[in-house]
Amino acid sequence: MISKAGLAVIDALSTGREATPVDLATETGYSQAHIYEVLDDLLDAGLLVERRGPNNQRQVRVADHPVIEAYRTLQSELSHVEWADLLSPATLQVCWFLDEPRRVSEIAERLEITRQGVHKALSPLKHRAMLSPSGPEYAVSEDLVPLLAFAQAVVTHEHRSRAREIAPSATVEWCDPKRALVRVQTTEDTDTLLDRPDWQVTGLGRFEEYGLQFFLAGEPAFWYAPDEELTPADVVCHTLVRNSESRRVSYAMLLIEKLDIDQETLTDTATWYDLESTIAAMYQALQEGVEDSDEFPVVLPSESEFMALKEQYGVA
Repeated sequence: MISKAGLAVIDALSTGREATPVDLATETGYSQAHIYEVLDDLLDAGLLVERRGPNNQRQVRVADHPVIEAYRTLQSELSHVEWADLLSPATLQVCWFLDEPRRVSEIAERLEITRQGVHKALSPLKHRAMLSPSGPEYAVSEDLVPLLAFAQAVVTHEHRSRAREIAPSATVEWCDPKRALVRVQTTEDTDTLLDRPDWQVTGLGRFEEYGLQFFLAGEPAFWYAPDEELTPADVVCHTLVRNSESRRVSYAMLLIEKLDIDQETLTDTATWYDLESTIAAMYQALQEGVEDSDEFPVVLPSESEFMALKEQYGVA
């Protein structure tokens, strides 16, 4: 996550200018020793580029990068705010969840921090009337969409960098500040992630663990959520989150039947993936059958098709 000092450097360079470490230390108020550390981190992250000027002096400028572009948009549309002073890593993480009204307790549980920690991260935004409180819930005001976009760019970049450091072909399919769903393109990268304890196979590639094995067109998906259990409800959502075509829906329904996954549990998990309506349709089909699939948000198998699938895989 970008530190406050890192954001101060990006802010100072966001016009596209070049500067030396000495210039940046003077402008940001951080020591030269700390600025050198920050510059190394930003260069490693691909957010800055560097050249050598006269007397071999370092000259840095911002890179052409989605995080930088998101910050420039934030600055240009809300130029009256000193964002480098306002945004801490904790505030950016909390902002990820403010695209819709959410309770502090929900955010705290998802980030695995205390409610006091969430309130502390929110306080800079509260003091500047940047939140839209709705009862006990908070969301970012409508005119602060660029702030959400910047928080999302930072979080996504962090996960992408982490994955590509060990699996160069990795792409992020879904993420939040603590978790990421990625796909890779090569067997070498699959083998690498299989050997890493923080990465777990998920989606259709995980079904074999539950006695269901399907042909995979390509490499399996991987889930990054250190020290967190990968539940069957997660696996169902990971199967559908980027692709809800009929085959995947059928297989997800088969896993629900096979493991008798509780609807409330799966619905709670689906909330984080914006899959509530899809999951509701699947359970309705399982409980009541499908008479007119045009009424549902996804393409569901007919009752005869699903019964044949269950018989094929021996699901009672």
